Order: sequence, then C-alpha cells, then structure tokens
Amino acid sequence: MDDRKESQPLVLGIDIGTQGVKAGLVDMNGKVICTSSKDYPTSTPAPGWAEQDPLLWWEATVRALRGISQKNPSEIKRISGVGLSGQMHGSVVLDKNMRPLRPCILWCDQRTSAQCEEINKTLGKKELISYVSNPALPGFTAPKLLWIREHEPQLYGRISHLLLPKDFVNLMLTGNLVTDFSDASGTLLFDVKKKRWSSEVISGLALPESIFPPVIESTHVAGKVSADASLATGIPEGIPVAAGAADNAASAVGMGVINPESVAVSIGSSGTVLAPTKKPIVDPGMRIHSFCHAVPETWYLMGVMLSAGLSLRWFRDNLGEPEVTEAAQSGKDAYFFLDRTAESAPPGSGGLIFLPYLTGERTPHADPYARGVFFGIDLTKKRSHLVRSIMEGVAFGLKDSFILMSQLGVSPKLAVSGGGGSRSKIWKQIQADVFGFPITACSQSDTAMFGAALIGGVACGMSATIEEACKRSVSYTETIEPDKSLFERYEKNYRIFRELYPALKEIFRKSVEDS
Repeated sequence: MDDRKESQPLVLGIDIGTQGVKAGLVDMNGKVICTSSKDYPTSTPAPGWAEQDPLLWWEATVRALRGISQKNPSEIKRISGVGLSGQMHGSVVLDKNMRPLRPCILWCDQRTSAQCEEINKTLGKKELISYVSNPALPGFTAPKLLWIREHEPQLYGRISHLLLPKDFVNLMLTGNLVTDFSDASGTLLFDVKKKRWSSEVISGLALPESIFPPVIESTHVAGKVSADASLATGIPEGIPVAAGAADNAASAVGMGVINPESVAVSIGSSGTVLAPTKKPIVDPGMRIHSFCHAVPETWYLMGVMLSAGLSLRWFRDNLGEPEVTEAAQSGKDAYFFLDRTAESAPPGSGGLIFLPYLTGERTPHADPYARGVFFGIDLTKKRSHLVRSIMEGVAFGLKDSFILMSQLGVSPKLAVSGGGGSRSKIWKQIQADVFGFPITACSQSDTAMFGAALIGGVACGMSATIEEACKRSVSYTETIEPDKSLFERYEKNYRIFRELYPALKEIFRKSVEDS
C-alpha cells in the first residue's frame, strides 16, 4: 500500500440541504473517499408554510459524521479542514444563550407577501434595489423577520442573533457566530455591491443591528472544531472550519463554474441558472438575482425556477405507476424508466407545452399565483408526450434566465449541468437543443457538498485558491452538442411558451384566490 497516499490530507464537506444533510471526505485531487447522508422532515403548519427545527440539522449532521468516523477511523485522522454549504434565506433566530427560539422559516415558505409589500412601501422599490440589488420576495430573510415581529412579538423581543442554516451548524461545530458574503446576499439585508450589511435597510425597517453576525469570505476560517463538537461527531478537535457558502455558490464551485466563461445549470427539486461575473450586475427589471460568489471579488447572476425536478417528481408520484412498478420489479430507479418513456415521444412533444409553475414561479415572473399547465392536449397525445413535455417545459423555463442574462451582457461559452437532472442523458440533450449550446456534465453529483469541501480545502491551506482547487479537483464526464435542426423546432414551441404566462396571469390569480 502507498504510505504517501495514506498520509495525504483530506477535507470534510457538509451540505445542509432542504431534505437532509450530506457529508463527504474529499482528497486534494477531488476524489470522494466516502459519504454519509441523513434526512430530516419539513413541517407545514399552514398552507404555503415550510419550517425546520435547526436542532434537527445538527442531530442529522452528528449522525452523518458519526457514520463516517465509525466506518473510516483512519481517514478521520487525516482531516485537515471542514467546509459547509447550506440552503439559503432561512431565518434562524437565537436567544442570548445561542439557542433557537423557533423553527427556521425556510426559503420556500410563502407566508410573507404582506411583509414584502411593507418593505417596498417603507423603503421604496427603487431605493431597495440600490441598497441590496434584489427585490423583496417571500423567500428572503428580511420579510421573515418582519413576520415574526408582527405575529410573535414576545418571541421577537428575545432575539439576540440571526443566522442562516449552514451558519447554525457552523456555530455548533465551532461555537462562533459568523456568516459569509454569498449567504448574506440572500437575506435582502446585505449590500451586495459593497459587501456589508445594509445599514439603510436595517435601520429603515427598524431592525436591531446587534443581531447580525460578522461577514467574511467563504474561504476564511470561521473557527475550529470544539471539544464538545469533537466528542459528538468523532471529528478531531481543533480542525479549522471555513465560513462556507450558500448552496448555489458552493455547487457552482463544485462544478468549476467560477468565471464568466461558463454557467451552471442545475436541476434538483428547483432549477437554477448561475452565471459568474467580475462585477456586480443588477437586472433593472429585478427578474434575476445578483449575489456574491464564494470566489473572492466575484459575483453571480442567478435565475431560479421553483418546480424543475419537482415537476417530474409530481408526475412520477401521481401518474407514473407503470414506471414506479417497473422500477420496483427491476431494482432500477423510476426516473430511468421515465427517461425511456420520454424517449418514445418526438422532440417538441407534438406541440404539447408544459408550464412548470406548480408552486408559483420566481424567475422571470416572481408570481406565487402561477400554476402548472399542459397546453395542446389532443387525442394523439400519450403519456410519453406528457413526460417529454415536462422536460422540455423545464428547459424552456431555464432558457428564460439565459435570455435575461444575455440582455445584461453575459455570454458564457459553456453550460455545466448539475443536480439530479444531470443524470438524465435525454434531459441534458433537450437542454442543449433548447439552449443552442453545449452541455457538459460534472463528474460529481453532490456538487454542493463537493464545493463545500473545496472551500474548506482553501481555508486549511490544502489549496491556495478556489481556482487552484477547481483546476485540480473538478472533472467532467461528457459534453453533449446541440442539434441545430431541433433548436429551430424548439424555438417555435418556446415562443408559444413565452406567450402562455402573460395570457394566463390574471386567471391564475383569480383561480387561486377563489379556491
């Protein structure tokens, strides 16, 4: 056995996702040595609400890390650093003893429309954009604080600290209160251009400045693994822990999307298009977001689709009995058979078009009332047309973000595919044909965890920069070229897709309000 290989340092990446935590050990060349994941539930106390107990994140993290440490005792001793990634926008409010006062209100929670209107009225839409480069949306952190102040005033008065989800786990690991630029960007309380908390927004909304943590670069050390955390997790005491990054920024690092040459296209439950920029760029129409990247002196534009992979999952769970049954009999994943079903339908789905707005939409419409639609059903349409049209509709929705970014001067040469959708060859081909440029698949499927590990490697000195870490560690499996003839066919369907939402906007609102 190669003793040099056995003595190489490792870094631990931890991703605090919406459905669970994923942890993994990664070596300096990007090889994932082992992983462990643990799920946790989401509570929905009322329609449109979504909450999680922060202590569940920590308990799941402890179990995941214990799983790694118990199965890999020799590798645990080689850990040189830790990096974290996490779901954005959540409101973790703590008391003076740094204990959670209530469940975290998640990024997908839709209860704060009234508070968003209050923010716009108090600060002014144009002024808000000049302060934080983003519009007031229910997913962001600021309106959540206003909701707590209005509906839970006694609890609000006990708030001593505000953190984001990954920062709470960082607190439990190190005992330190800190966040990073990329995650702070999604609070609606942070000046993305000047990289500081916005005193204008904080004072304008009469929020206490004392609750906001220090903000540092993603690759800077937030603290070291404490004795208590070491005892709980099995991770050695004293290991440096990076500030980490928001999940989208960390995922982009894990995909090697760290400069304007490339763009990250991710299809998980939601879908994102992320394009790095070397200066902060703000969309005057506020249809796409402008955030700080995990890479120093780099920003990114991001479009967000709320129901990307979630749309296909909805079909699987409600109409996909043949595929689910075949999967149970064969031991394969149901999505494998959904791919096969989609392949039997022609490109363009015979004119059937799907609007992927099952839970409202964020980019480019920012409309919680929008809903999913199959348009163009006739007697010739089969289940295969429905499945393929869902994949095509998601690609159309993601293309909306590409169009907006191109209008702002962003012109990447390559799209890198990530998330669960990257495992589907037909879906990657559809994306390439719809976008009109190549799609490259990342070797790593757990890109947020992997990116967090690369960030942790920079913090502990395993790599000098994120650029160096990505060059050495990120790899790709294949590049899918677009079919130019299909691009023209898809353009016709895309034009109809673009006309459907404006035609249905008011009907969506009336339908939801009357239901």
